[in-house]
Amino acid sequence: MEYRQIGQSGIKASAITFGAWAIGGWMWGGADRNEALEAILASYELGVTSIDTAPAYGQGLSEEIVGDALKVIPRDQVQILTKYGLRWDLNKGEFFFNSVDNNGKAITVNRYAGKESVIEECENCLRRLGTDYIDLFQIHWADPTTPIDETMEAVLKLQQDGKIRAAGVCNYTADQMKTAETVLSLASNQVPYSMVFRDIEKDVIP
Repeated sequence: MEYRQIGQSGIKASAITFGAWAIGGWMWGGADRNEALEAILASYELGVTSIDTAPAYGQGLSEEIVGDALKVIPRDQVQILTKYGLRWDLNKGEFFFNSVDNNGKAITVNRYAGKESVIEECENCLRRLGTDYIDLFQIHWADPTTPIDETMEAVLKLQQDGKIRAAGVCNYTADQMKTAETVLSLASNQVPYSMVFRDIEKDVIP
């Protein structure tokens, strides 16, 4: 396995990362919990040390399953990449879309990254994952109702408190990244990129 440093964070991630959206079931039809755990452990044995998850993936279920894996895998041997900024349990921020949870109950997903919400989400992530720190904490989608500097000030506090090692963003434009970096140093921007979807070459990559 090849390992690469994430930005200037000092965190080395496996080039192939375990994407944990599907194991949360939400929008993917569900997965057997034991089989999902076995998949994470099998990936780890093959050198995959980085796990990408999020609270929205099954409304906490994905993180809980990753937490099960952390009871088996040495915590300092893996990199946990999780997110914040999508709330289905709080009616604040900007409407994103309507969906249903794993039990078929209707939910409304909002983009929200107010300071107190970011702090609360981090605590919830730590609890579900069963760990005392997150390697990379990323905003899932930009929240146009909250100033970026307010969001990043909350993330900076979490970093200073030792609850996260590095700060990242997802789906951010180059200008949004520049604004965020007036508050803290970003380690990463997770965006769609492939041979056929190359939009980020225009501004984000430069």
